[in-house]
Amino acid sequence: MVKSYIEKIGLPRVIIIVFLLLLILAAFLQGQNMSMLTTDVLVRFGMNGILTLAMVPAILCGTGLNFGIAVGIIAGLVSGIWSIDLGLTGLTGIMFAICVSVPFSVVFGYLYGKLLNAVKGSEMVVGTYVGYSVVSLMCIGWLVLPFKSPTLVWPIAKAGLRNTITLDGYYEKIFNNFLSFQIGSVTIPTGLLLVFALACFIMFIFSRTKTGIAMKAVGDNNMYAVAAGINVNKMRMLGTIISTVLSAVGIIVYAQAFGFYQLYQAPLNMAFMPVAAVLLGGASTNKVKISHVVIGTLLFQALITIALPVANQIAPEGGLAEVSRLIVSNGIILYALTQSGGKK
Repeated sequence: MVKSYIEKIGLPRVIIIVFLLLLILAAFLQGQNMSMLTTDVLVRFGMNGILTLAMVPAILCGTGLNFGIAVGIIAGLVSGIWSIDLGLTGLTGIMFAICVSVPFSVVFGYLYGKLLNAVKGSEMVVGTYVGYSVVSLMCIGWLVLPFKSPTLVWPIAKAGLRNTITLDGYYEKIFNNFLSFQIGSVTIPTGLLLVFALACFIMFIFSRTKTGIAMKAVGDNNMYAVAAGINVNKMRMLGTIISTVLSAVGIIVYAQAFGFYQLYQAPLNMAFMPVAAVLLGGASTNKVKISHVVIGTLLFQALITIALPVANQIAPEGGLAEVSRLIVSNGIILYALTQSGGKK
């Protein structure tokens, strides 16, 4: 019975859950501030959730894990920077950034979707290449875009954007602080969690619509979808666009919680944590549910949040925490991809 239960959950997931429990015990024995760690887990859960949710439409439509979410992230960053350049603050500023990011990401997603439709069977490899290429190309873009705000540009050169753009005084933690409350010493970022929940709810409702079901049919069985009269390329395109839009909105939500927009090379590897999280939650390269996003994001962010201070206290000079994070996140991805290939 135990063996069948482990097989149902997945051995890697069981190992990681046990590892997480051991980390929690170690943190408690080390005298770590458990209230602060719990608050950090909730914040990281909310701020990373929509980026992980961006994997859902991509998997549903059959393009697999979206390693190219940097395309949407760039759209979100451009929109966010524009809101700061206009001097917009508070709810107005962040809603402007989100609303502007949607048309940008739709255009980017359309072009990205056209490419993925042309390289069927190699979507994840091409997506990774596209993501890296877009980030590298935008390193030039950040130097030449005509933004003028002193918050954005280098003060001496008066041209080119800074590496890190602070949101202090604009809309830093605006979602985190909305309706937030405390349970003991633990702060609950209510607004941030509600935004993530709303995004999950909208995606859940969409997946139950006629279009959502058609998209899922394309991801489940391409030949059946063609026989049923479904336009496969159209569904793949739609899934890619929605994934790109979610990643654009996700980076804005992430940044307001983090307190900064990070430009240049910062978005380079941002796809790996959402991919690892959704796989940890139980998804595969062709099957996914909203519950996989929620469970995976919570487990992954809890693991990272607690592992860092525990590992740093055990080996303060060695950088053990960063090595452990890379092994866990990339190991989950590698396992999932090899399992997918084995089943096929």
